[in-house]
Amino acid sequence: MTFGIYAGGLGADPEGNAIPGPPEDPERTAELLDELGVQLVRGYVLYSDAEGAHVEAPPAPWRHAVDGRRLDLVVCFHEPGDDLRGWCEFLRRMLRTHGDRLATLQVAEEANHDGPGGDAGYPAVRRAIVEGVLAARAEADRLGIDVGIGCNSTPIFDPEQEFWSSLKEIGPVIDYAGLDFFPDVFRPLTDVPGAVESVLRGFREQSLAAAGVPATTPLRITENGWGTGPGRTYARQAEVVEEVVHTVAGQAAALNITAYEHFALRDADSTSPRPMSQFGLVTSDYVRKPAFDTYRRLISELS
Repeated sequence: MTFGIYAGGLGADPEGNAIPGPPEDPERTAELLDELGVQLVRGYVLYSDAEGAHVEAPPAPWRHAVDGRRLDLVVCFHEPGDDLRGWCEFLRRMLRTHGDRLATLQVAEEANHDGPGGDAGYPAVRRAIVEGVLAARAEADRLGIDVGIGCNSTPIFDPEQEFWSSLKEIGPVIDYAGLDFFPDVFRPLTDVPGAVESVLRGFREQSLAAAGVPATTPLRITENGWGTGPGRTYARQAEVVEEVVHTVAGQAAALNITAYEHFALRDADSTSPRPMSQFGLVTSDYVRKPAFDTYRRLISELS
């Protein structure tokens, strides 16, 4: 499998507000990425027609796609209107500008929900995924660049799979499908490996099947992490990273899982008691947690 990480710390609280924390230090980020040995760096840009709405997390994420690392770029859809011409052109521009560093371009982020990190609060988002995927695929082909075009969701337990069923037009077209999931973060679990295996199988066999995504289309773990904080120890974070990554690797062949990306490299704000502020493998002051060495070892063993 290919391993990566969200190379920043900016996150969102349960109300969806940004958790900026201390400023990012790109030089220290680069040192940590080198030390981990990741092949992918995940970064986010936000699209909206509104002036001043542009956000990058981490700042200029493409700067870290060097020394053999490639960029997994997420373009979040935060446009309240229904005119998608600017959106499609923005996706094309991302390909023209960063195509030589891109491994993948993700069209929208967690569009199945409107909670923290999700794009579902914008009414045109599903149409934006369909039109965006088709526009990005055509532009990548025109440019002759090797980049995977895909979309993602969080786990969906609705038997009707209404979200993925609405994407049947592009189900057979996308180059990959991404899954963001955070076991033992939002509710406690007694069997993390069992829960992870169940979620992975459900995503492949129910969610993706509902969209007509064939088994030959890779599944990528696009976000996974475990936040520390009061009652949530650094030692347990390292244990959960070990359990989850080994479970994902164990299902990789059966479910065609080709990549795992950890969320996140750095805490948004280590002084906050909220676990959503402390997903990092290092603190917001760049002090390594035990999970940093755990993930580095797993990458070495399983890449």
